[in-house]
Amino acid sequence: MSETESLVLLEHPAPGVALLRLNRPEARNALNEPLRIALADHCTALGEDDAIHAIVITGSREAFAAGADLRELVDSSAIEMLTRGTQLRWRAIAACPKPIIAAVNGFALGGGCELAMHADIIIAGEGASFGQPEVRIGIIPGAGGTQRLTRAVGKYKAMKIVLLGEPISGKEAEAIGLATEVVPDDQVLDRAIAIAKKIALLPPLAVRQIKEVLLAGQDTSLETALILERKAFTLLFASEDQKEGMRAFLEKRKPSYKGE
Repeated sequence: MSETESLVLLEHPAPGVALLRLNRPEARNALNEPLRIALADHCTALGEDDAIHAIVITGSREAFAAGADLRELVDSSAIEMLTRGTQLRWRAIAACPKPIIAAVNGFALGGGCELAMHADIIIAGEGASFGQPEVRIGIIPGAGGTQRLTRAVGKYKAMKIVLLGEPISGKEAEAIGLATEVVPDDQVLDRAIAIAKKIALLPPLAVRQIKEVLLAGQDTSLETALILERKAFTLLFASEDQKEGMRAFLEKRKPSYKGE
C-alpha cells in the first residue's frame, strides 16, 4: 500500500456498500492534497463500479476531518492556490453518481464540514462539532462553505456560522438542517452503514436518477425541475427493474433488482 493509498482506507462492510475511512490520525484527518487526491480517486472509481450502490465516508471517533492542512497553505501565493486544482478533487466527490453518506464523529471543521456537505446524507454524533472557522485565520470557506451551507440551513443561520467561525454541536446541526440524523457517538458508523445497506438493496437505476434529479433541480426553477423529474420518471419505465419492482409488489414477494 502506497503512502497516498493509506490516507484513505477502503472497506466493504456489506454487499454493495463501500466504506472510505480517512486515515490521518496524527493530524485529526486534516485534508492535505494527497488525502484529497486519494479520496477523489476512490469516489471516481466507486462511482464507476456497478457492484457498489452506496458509499459511506467517515473519519475517527475524534475527528471526521479537522479542516485543511494549514501547513500546505500558510505561505502559498494566490497564483499557487489558483493553479493547484483543488477544486477538481472536490468536483470528483460532488460528481459521484452513487449516494454518499457522511458518518461524522468529532471535528468536522472547515474543509471537513465542506466534505460532509458533499454527502447526500449526514449522520452526526451527539459529540460532533461542525463549523466554518476560516474567518478566524483571515480567509473564507473555499470548497462550498458559503454556498452549500446556505442552501442547507438558510441565509441567517449560515451567516452566523460563517461570520463568527464558531462551531455547533451535532444536535444543533440536526436541528437547523445541516445533519440528517443525530445519534449517540458510538452508533454513528453503524447507523450510516445500516442506511447504506438499505439503499444497496434498492433498484440502482432509480436510486441514481433520484440523486441526479434532486441535486440538479435544487439549483433551477421549479418548472424546470419538474420537467427533469418527469423525464427521469418516464425513462425508468424502460428498465427491467421497474417491471420487477411492480410485479414483485403485486405478487407480494421480495424484488430482485439487477440495475438493468
